[in-house]
Amino acid sequence: MTISGALSNAMLGLRAASRGAEVVSSNISNALTPGYARRVLSLSSQATGGMGGVQINDVVRVVDASLASDRRMAEAAQLHADGTAQFYAKFEALLGTPDNPASLSGGLAEFESSLIAAASRPDAPDRLNTSVVAARNLATNIRNASVGAQNARSQADRAISAMVDELNISLEQVSKLNIQITSARSQGASTASLMDQRQQIVDQIGALVPVREVPRDNGQIALYSTGGAVLIDGSAAVIGFEAVNTVTPHMSLAQGTLSGLTINGQSVRTDAEGGALRGGALGIQFAIRDDHGIAAQAQLDVLARDLIERFEDPTVDPTLAPGDAGLFTDEGNALDPLSQLGLANRLSLNAAVDPDQNGQAWRMRDGINAVTQGNVGDATLLQNLTDALKNARPLADDAVGNGVFSATSLTAALTSQVATERTNSEQILSFAATQLTELTERQLADGVDSDAEIQRLMLVEQAYAANARVLQTVDEMMQTLLGI
Repeated sequence: MTISGALSNAMLGLRAASRGAEVVSSNISNALTPGYARRVLSLSSQATGGMGGVQINDVVRVVDASLASDRRMAEAAQLHADGTAQFYAKFEALLGTPDNPASLSGGLAEFESSLIAAASRPDAPDRLNTSVVAARNLATNIRNASVGAQNARSQADRAISAMVDELNISLEQVSKLNIQITSARSQGASTASLMDQRQQIVDQIGALVPVREVPRDNGQIALYSTGGAVLIDGSAAVIGFEAVNTVTPHMSLAQGTLSGLTINGQSVRTDAEGGALRGGALGIQFAIRDDHGIAAQAQLDVLARDLIERFEDPTVDPTLAPGDAGLFTDEGNALDPLSQLGLANRLSLNAAVDPDQNGQAWRMRDGINAVTQGNVGDATLLQNLTDALKNARPLADDAVGNGVFSATSLTAALTSQVATERTNSEQILSFAATQLTELTERQLADGVDSDAEIQRLMLVEQAYAANARVLQTVDEMMQTLLGI
């Protein structure tokens, strides 16, 4: 080897060692940076010039694309499961547990107890007033639960709007980064940092909507949702959605009073089975707004209807004529069987018995339509009201279940049904969270290992020292030759 060849090889080696130290330093300093992928310097033998040496090919990002995709899917599933579990936990809290006096079951038990106490002393005004208060509280509890269900739907609608905005911004950013990466490659510049940035945004998209990443030419990628929608392939798709301020029981996607999704102006499904963007954080908000929330309202409406019908019967209160409103009403009106939707939100105590509405509590004893007080010692009507709560009767629909129920068993069935849904959703969440944790740990294992990077840095220092020694030797040889 000539002196010039040795000098060239040493210079190339120093350059490679310097670049290697830069890569190792970058790995160590970004070990905890989200979205950062470990870098490795790709080297090969110098094949041109006939002098040998080392050639720097590129800085390679070490990424397991399959593992990254699986982790994204797991995160989307975990967020979806978490949203479901949170909804049922909140709905269960609205109903309350049976051991809580402020719960739906507790309110019904208090109302029944107050009727029994009033029947034992029908002449005692304080006991009649207590039964009125208990009835009013029961109606309020059901109404509050209905309001809570609709608030959950309204919050879901607002969350959808925010997520769609975030999704559109993220898709546009990925599209721009695709172009920047292609441009950098054509100029021979490193694209590792741009790819890190793009990967981080893809992960954010994947949390909202489960996506599959498909490589394209020149370092670009395409994104497809697992529901079959094209989100990016060249240009970014535009997702459309129109939010409403407040969701009411009568508003639904099927009736066209709530917005669905559009992709590039074309309407797409949003349901859990066939939705184009189903499965992630966005999908669960549609499920809450259009499925879980509607089902919760239907269950409460069945409960409200059952309560109204029990006390609207003239055999229970002889002062009622067919079509008259009973103890519980639809905003002061008798039940309209064709207007059950949202009934729980309209449930109220008949003003005739409520002193807060200029009514008289003695009508609990003498009848809703009684004009004057009757025999203060007659507890017949109060006993009828108590029996009405205990009577087993069929339901108008199967939102809570089939069969015949007393008021207590119906409330218990609803509470149990919601508790079961909450338990099942928490089990699904536990599995999804465990899966995400496992995949995250596996992905982190492929990330930056500080100890391994320090060892690699020591090898780089040795290579640098060896090449520096060659330069020193060449210098000594040249000095010797010049001194001859």
